[in-house]
Amino acid sequence: MIITLEFRKKVQTAFGRMQSKSDFLSLLNLAKQEIYGEKTIPFSEKQFNYYLTKDSSILKSKIDFKIDLSGDTAVINENVIVEKKNQQRKSCYTTFTIRKKSGKDRTIHAPVKGLKEFQKALNIILQCLYEPHSAATGFVTGKSIVDNAKKHVGQTYVYNIDLKDFFPSIDRSRVWGRLLVAPFNLGNSNERRTLSNFIATICSTPMTVERLVSNEWVMQTKSVLPQGAPTSPTLTNIICEKLDKRLAGVAKRFGLNYTRYADDITFSSKHNTYEVSDSKVEKIFVAGSSFDCEVRKIISEQNFHIKESKVRLQKKGYRQEVTGLVVNDKINVSRRYIKQLRQWLYLWESYGYEKAYSFFLNYYLADKGHVKSEKPNMAMVIDGKLLYLKMVKGNDDGTYLKLKNRFDLLLGSSPQNNTEKVNIVDLIFDIGLDEAMTHYKK
Repeated sequence: MIITLEFRKKVQTAFGRMQSKSDFLSLLNLAKQEIYGEKTIPFSEKQFNYYLTKDSSILKSKIDFKIDLSGDTAVINENVIVEKKNQQRKSCYTTFTIRKKSGKDRTIHAPVKGLKEFQKALNIILQCLYEPHSAATGFVTGKSIVDNAKKHVGQTYVYNIDLKDFFPSIDRSRVWGRLLVAPFNLGNSNERRTLSNFIATICSTPMTVERLVSNEWVMQTKSVLPQGAPTSPTLTNIICEKLDKRLAGVAKRFGLNYTRYADDITFSSKHNTYEVSDSKVEKIFVAGSSFDCEVRKIISEQNFHIKESKVRLQKKGYRQEVTGLVVNDKINVSRRYIKQLRQWLYLWESYGYEKAYSFFLNYYLADKGHVKSEKPNMAMVIDGKLLYLKMVKGNDDGTYLKLKNRFDLLLGSSPQNNTEKVNIVDLIFDIGLDEAMTHYKK
């Protein structure tokens, strides 16, 4: 969705004047009107209260906080007490898993329709109020994984770091505290602090998560940002503002490029040496270096943790990937991606849809069958992959045009053609979360 300058200013003005629940509800309805137009059914206060108290039967929290309104931080400690009830309200989230490229499962918490509509409206409001750091490329309007990869093309060294449990590592209290300061400024009155709590509550849900306590990982129940909520990506970019500023500063000092796509942090450079002093030169991308220690310290101080198994240095001469894209000489998809598309199209051309589908289905069940029982639409999967290829290589790329032309010819002559809108849940299962979300945004 494209946010106009006129609408952005209207939201900023209304948010700045907001003092009560009714003011907030009016702003949410303004955003909902922008999304759905004439089909809009306004949110009612009853609906709003329902989702504000969605976790009240299973969670109580006591928040002790210290706020420094002169800066851009708020320090908050949250202690959560879980209450057992004989009757609990039905969950407002549907939970399922999808397989990562590593083979492990990623858990998605998708909000129910009513809550999702509130979160979509709220997400538009947050995007009107906050401009992400230039290094943040994930889930930013007008940016994609292509923009994230561009900065690292043709470099001698590409250094990747992944953050552990990115979305659920952010507690509700942390969201609440961040909203108290600029540019949201909800901490300048008791009434507006209450509104900050409304926003944090709507966007979070209780989950069992890992927390580092006295150098040991323990399981705790916390109200956190769920991966799957429309607001979570925007809020993580907001929370990561200071992380991006500090890591960008480190990159500048060491002469490196820096980007962050959600939990995927990338540095790159032509060099791997840094002059510590007149008499000392050290390598940058090695454990224990000045760079390594500083980056780890910053990430730790921002309450994130590095997933050690995903830290990797990719040197020139070997395949270098950034958020799934090859960046050695130019931005490209992997050879396997193109090979698979050609194989499916060849089988369809040579043996017809039904026979090709039997080969495709065997692959699909082996790769995706553990998470999705319904039979896939092969044409839809190919279409999604071609759209992704177009985004990466461009509308005029020869490889894309040849494959797209073959697909269009097959689709036009096949009884299996399907022109319905691609469903985002199907895409997540069929072509992967990152590819699906990029396609969905387009």
